[in-house]
Amino acid sequence: MPPSPDYLPFHPNPSKPKFTLPEGTWDAHCHVFGPEADFPFAPERKYTPVDAGKDKLFELHKYLGVDRSVIVQATCHGADNRALVDALLASNGRYRGIATVRPDVSKEHLDELDAAGVRGVRFNFVKRLVDDTPRDHFLKIVEKIKPYGWHIVVYFEAADLPGLEQFLIDMPVTVVIDHLGRPDVTKGVDHPDFERFRKLVRENDHIWVKVTCPERLTVAGPPYDDVVAFGKAIVEDIPDRVIWGTDWPHPNMKSHVPDDGKLVDHIARVAPKPEQQRALLIDNPTRLYDPK
Repeated sequence: MPPSPDYLPFHPNPSKPKFTLPEGTWDAHCHVFGPEADFPFAPERKYTPVDAGKDKLFELHKYLGVDRSVIVQATCHGADNRALVDALLASNGRYRGIATVRPDVSKEHLDELDAAGVRGVRFNFVKRLVDDTPRDHFLKIVEKIKPYGWHIVVYFEAADLPGLEQFLIDMPVTVVIDHLGRPDVTKGVDHPDFERFRKLVRENDHIWVKVTCPERLTVAGPPYDDVVAFGKAIVEDIPDRVIWGTDWPHPNMKSHVPDDGKLVDHIARVAPKPEQQRALLIDNPTRLYDPK
């Protein structure tokens, strides 16, 4: 199956960031896709990406100044984590992973993933990307990963929060929310919907947030002025529970091709203070993904 016709490829020549990433920076949210010839995409996928394998990712990180990373399994690979594991092993211990598993996953497979550097699993609730799944499905997985000290990464859209809120509060493991909970930025940072999200993360110490993807949330387009206040609010609310990532290679982008150099520059707008930058880029992800 060829790449989805409305899917934009990743930027072939990103700009050099004006903001210099400090030594030890983590890209805590990115992906590897294929290459399909080596790691076929899942038959049940909702989209077909372009190939974006580990070598391209490593090259981008070197160019941007990223030292460590977290690769997140995307829905196009389903629960086949071979491309993820291959990239983790090739990183020589510098990268960590977030896998996708099913409730019947074996202990042997979890052992293999843990040894490769996987530190959590992703639950996707975005209806256009996955079929609706009973909550019991996820709870069975949580019970299996708890002994490993793993956490869960959850992806949902703002409109889905009321139905997920108690589920997230009751989680017996750390929860990391993707992309600021995907707020509707046209409503403004003071809208009750985003206030509800802020209250949730402030009052529950096991919930973390990824300050990521202004390119997905924006309506205005680059340089993403309409997203800045949302990221800045969360960085100020929970400075010790925020992490950052590129989301490379930006699956399912339709409006524009994101420039990864400009996404790095966005960091200084949402975390303008040096201590906020260090927490966001180094201290927090190190504590979450590589505790000593």
